[in-house]
Amino acid sequence: MSVSPQPAMPKSWRVETKPHKFCPGCGHGLVLKCLGEAIDELGIQDRVVFGCDIGCSLLSWDFFNCDSVQTHHGRTTPVMTGIKRANPDLITIAYMGDGGGYAIGIGGIVNAAARNEKVTVLLANNTVYAMTGGQMSPCTMPGQKVETAPYGRDPEATGMPTQGPEMLAAITGDGAYVARGTTSNLRQLKGYIKKALQNQMEGNGFSFVEALAGCPTNWRTNAEKTWAFIEKEMPQYYKVGEKKNPFEAKKEAQQNG
Repeated sequence: MSVSPQPAMPKSWRVETKPHKFCPGCGHGLVLKCLGEAIDELGIQDRVVFGCDIGCSLLSWDFFNCDSVQTHHGRTTPVMTGIKRANPDLITIAYMGDGGGYAIGIGGIVNAAARNEKVTVLLANNTVYAMTGGQMSPCTMPGQKVETAPYGRDPEATGMPTQGPEMLAAITGDGAYVARGTTSNLRQLKGYIKKALQNQMEGNGFSFVEALAGCPTNWRTNAEKTWAFIEKEMPQYYKVGEKKNPFEAKKEAQQNG
């Protein structure tokens, strides 16, 4: 029995994609997939300018079919803020890791948040400086063993890990959107990213999403242990959820008259 060939898929229906350049099991690819789907669902691809930091995040510079720029380490948020101020119609996205965001880049994030800049910042938290070999980052967990803390991070000596979303929720105005998601729940994470982009589109204010992500290469973990760390250990300290949601605040205000 002969089988008729399937008709070619119309070009307008084709989804163009490309493999990412990250290590096997890296969380960056999952975070970026959520971002790409959110951009497509909102229909804003022609307005997006994507900025990425130095570090593993720089491997995303040509991942999307949109305008993009790679910045100096820790300067992504100020660069995207400048682009947004120059052309407010654009949707600017700053993408970085926890080192670029909470160490050298913390000043840029804090000041943009305090000024309520209408940009979206997306930060992948994998608890290490991944590209340079797995050194301790601002988000390394208490007791976690890394290259520069072979016996585990000691909070007495190095302080506690940075709670980025909680800090930013405390210093931002009412129009800010702040959340922490995880690569172990992609539907939820994409929803947070989508709200962060919508908040910028509506001109409400600063938007920030942290994503808990894996780094099996530097954690030296197999698949089972990687997911156990992401799903069970990280959320014990890094609580997943929305920290500030202007959409809910508006809804409550309308309901209360």
